[in-house]
Amino acid sequence: MNKYFPQTPVLALLATLLFNASCNGQVQSTFVTKPSPTIIKNFKSAALAPDFDTTLVSQYIRSIFQDSKGNLWFGTIAEGVVRYDEKTLTYFSNPDGFVQQTVYAINEDKQGNMWFGTDEGVYKYNGKEFRKFNQKDGLNHLDITRKGILVDKSGAIWVGTHGGLYKYDPVSEATGFPSFAMPPDFPKMNVAGMMQDRIGHIWIVTSDKGVFCYDGKKLTHITDKVGFGDNYAGGLAQDKAGNLWFTMKNGICKYDGKIFTEYTAKDGLGGTEFWGLIIEKSGIIWVTARGATTRFDPSIPLPNPKAFTIFTPADGLNCCVQSMFQDQSGRMWWGAGQGLYRFDGRQFYQVKKKGPW
Repeated sequence: MNKYFPQTPVLALLATLLFNASCNGQVQSTFVTKPSPTIIKNFKSAALAPDFDTTLVSQYIRSIFQDSKGNLWFGTIAEGVVRYDEKTLTYFSNPDGFVQQTVYAINEDKQGNMWFGTDEGVYKYNGKEFRKFNQKDGLNHLDITRKGILVDKSGAIWVGTHGGLYKYDPVSEATGFPSFAMPPDFPKMNVAGMMQDRIGHIWIVTSDKGVFCYDGKKLTHITDKVGFGDNYAGGLAQDKAGNLWFTMKNGICKYDGKIFTEYTAKDGLGGTEFWGLIIEKSGIIWVTARGATTRFDPSIPLPNPKAFTIFTPADGLNCCVQSMFQDQSGRMWWGAGQGLYRFDGRQFYQVKKKGPW
C-alpha cells in the first residue's frame, strides 16, 4: 500500500469532501426467482457470431443501468440495447440504431429520455423513436467510453469520448445548431470515466492525462499521473466518507482530498490488468481484473487478508467482467464475456433469457 501526494496543488475546498462515516458489512442478496420474461425483438437484429450462445441475454454485456421506472437496461455487442421490466425482455436494434455497435454507456435525463453511448455516436430514445448524434451534431469523436454519459444534478448531459469531453445543449438542437460542444479550456483527453460528487464537482479520470476536477467554473488538473482507468472500465466512485476511488493500471487507489493511497495485488487484490470498480451502498468495494474479481471491505484495517475475498471463474463468474451495477433494491449485477450474472451473497450464478431472474 503506497501513498503519494498529487503533483498539482489541490483546491482547499476539496478537503470539505470528507466527513466521518463507517463502512458496514455487505448486505446479503436474496435469491428470488421471478417468472421467465416474454422475449420481444422490436427490430431485426444483426447476425450473431456462430459461437454466440443464444440462450444468454447477450454474449457480452458492456453496460447496465436502471431507469426511474425500475426497468433494467443492458448494453450489448451486436444485439443493441436490451430492456428488462420483469415481464418482458425487449431487444432494440435496427439499421438506424444499434446493429453491430457496442453500447458502452446508458443513462436517463430528467425528462425521462434514455441516452446510449456507442462506438459510433450517441442515441437518445424518447420511448418511441431513436435520435442519433454524430459529427454533424458537433460530436467530433464518436467512440463513447464506458460510463461515458453523465447527467449532472442540474440536468446537463456530458459525454466522454476517447478524444475529449462534450456537453449537450438542447437549445442548440432545437434551433438547428450543433447539439454538442467541448467546453472552452477543456483539453483533448482520453476519458476513461466520470462522475459527479456530493458537492457537485465533476471528476474526470483519463488514461492519458490523469485526473481532473470541474467545479462548474474552473477545470483543475489534480494529477497528471498516467494510468488511471487505463483498462476496460475506468472505475471511479465515491464512498460514504467522501473519499474518491479510482482504478489504476496496477490496482486501485483512494484519494482523501490530499493524498493518493494505492492498493495492489501485494495488498490482496486478485488478478491483473485492473478494469472496473464499484462501491455498494454497504461500503463494500468490488474490483474487477483479468482472472479475478475482488470483494474488498475497506473498513478492515490493513494488512489483513480478511479484507479481501477473491473470486475466480471457479466460483462461477466468467473472468472477463465488463460491467457492474447495483440496482435500486440492492441487488448486484455483473456483465461479462459470457452473459449476465447475479450474486446471492455467497456465490455467482448466471442469468439467461429464461432466468433465473
